Amino acid sequence: MPSYKLTYFDGRGRAETCRLLLAAGGIEYEDNRLPQEQWPAFQPKTPFGQLPVMEVDGTVLGQTNSIARYVAKLAGLTGKTALDQAKVDMIMEGAVPLFQKAGDVVMGEGDEAKKAEKKKDFEENFAPKFFADMEKLAGDKGYFVSNQLTSADIAFYGNYESIKDFVTLPSFDKYPKLKKVVASVQANPGIAKWLKERPQTAW
Repeated sequence: MPSYKLTYFDGRGRAETCRLLLAAGGIEYEDNRLPQEQWPAFQPKTPFGQLPVMEVDGTVLGQTNSIARYVAKLAGLTGKTALDQAKVDMIMEGAVPLFQKAGDVVMGEGDEAKKAEKKKDFEENFAPKFFADMEKLAGDKGYFVSNQLTSADIAFYGNYESIKDFVTLPSFDKYPKLKKVVASVQANPGIAKWLKERPQTAW
């Protein structure tokens, strides 16, 4: 049986979607949480100078969604048909800007006034449009694709859940389909267990 080692910092961040997928699939792995002080020495070992990375029997994979798609295949969460898989990929890619934009608000460059301006724009303009666009793509039964849990649902939830404590996001009461997606992800037994038992981190 292959061995899996996921390396990221001690936080949810970009790795949490991968962790959620591993949890949903019941896949055992090493959750390697790299201390910040070890990052400079570790960085040259990564394919693109970024985390997360996943080692599969010694082969190193980089790029968050590439790892997530690989894990989704292992877990049977990619969609049943080629068209379904394309829709899943579309949602996975479409979910990334939520995390990226929020990260720029929280961690980006600029003085406090500039950061406050970016935060206001994110919360008043970007986030509502993002949620409205995703609401149009979600199904009525709590899933984005084929009325079954896929990595699309988990990617949306993972990106949302990693930033919700740092920015003000629209209420799901305005987006009932997305509210059902969140409930569907949280109801997965493996994910429910992970959410209860995972390390408690600031981000």
